[in-house]
Amino acid sequence: MRVDGRRAVRWAARCLLAGMLGAAMLVAGTLVALHAESSGTPEAAARGTGKDALWLGHAWLDGRKAQADVDSLVAQLRTTGVHDLLVHAGPLELDGALDLGRIPRAQWFTAAIHQALPGVRVQAWLGAHRVPDETPVKDVLDLGFDGVHYDFEPVAEGDDRLISLLRKTHEVTRQHGAILSVSAIHTEPWPGVAAGMNLIPGQLALWSTAYLGRVAQEVDQIAVMSYDTALPTEAAYAGYLKRVTENALRVVPPRVALLMGVPAYHDERFLRYDRAETMAAAVHGIRLALGSTPPQRDFGVALYVDFAATEQDWASYRRDWADPPAVG
Repeated sequence: MRVDGRRAVRWAARCLLAGMLGAAMLVAGTLVALHAESSGTPEAAARGTGKDALWLGHAWLDGRKAQADVDSLVAQLRTTGVHDLLVHAGPLELDGALDLGRIPRAQWFTAAIHQALPGVRVQAWLGAHRVPDETPVKDVLDLGFDGVHYDFEPVAEGDDRLISLLRKTHEVTRQHGAILSVSAIHTEPWPGVAAGMNLIPGQLALWSTAYLGRVAQEVDQIAVMSYDTALPTEAAYAGYLKRVTENALRVVPPRVALLMGVPAYHDERFLRYDRAETMAAAVHGIRLALGSTPPQRDFGVALYVDFAATEQDWASYRRDWADPPAVG
């Protein structure tokens, strides 16, 4: 028994070591491949077309912002291609309920933006750490929002609860002439990467391209959160954006507006390196994916997030992407 026990321990150790080596090889090979993907010069035609989005913090709805702040925001947006404002109206409770008392200025903000920028839509950004069965969609839309933007994290690859909630919500938003939007978790750059990476303990969820396509079927707009990748260099990050943009353009239906999330924040933390995940690198990769012909669909970038974006972020966005089309 002692001999068999030792053999079992040695066998388990070998399996663990093999798994760790396999994961290391997968990561190393992926990094080399992503660096190669980032090479080249984007085509001049690969630029924004005025269908971008901006995530906004909760302060716009809870009373911390005044008309002067709205005026400044409007002045800034006029020199961009931002078409959708995804303003934080949550968080949702675990059962999907929303405390409307936490957003007393929602109607004021939506009315102020609609008056100043008639071409810009304002969506209620709602989320929590799990997918609830129901959410108060009608109550939110009654506050003047043009749509609902869901952001649930994490959502595991293949989770059918998200599909079910999106279907239920879409019935309501259609009835109210509103749009349904959703944030997508990081997606794999090549087939099979999600299956391998999701086996590594401690990793955030990684979606397959196939699951991204399933989710996109249920909405009017999808925003791929292509940041917090743990990639260590700008070249690898740009290569990742190129690959996931190409994949998203392939599987997201043409009728669905597609946004690629770009980082306009500067936290340095686990799974994020500020020196690597830059606005310039993100836009470079996206433009490489577009090639010489802009997509014949609603396509843009989504900047995260307004309260952390620097003048350098906005300058890079305007110079490399927006160029700038007027809004409003």
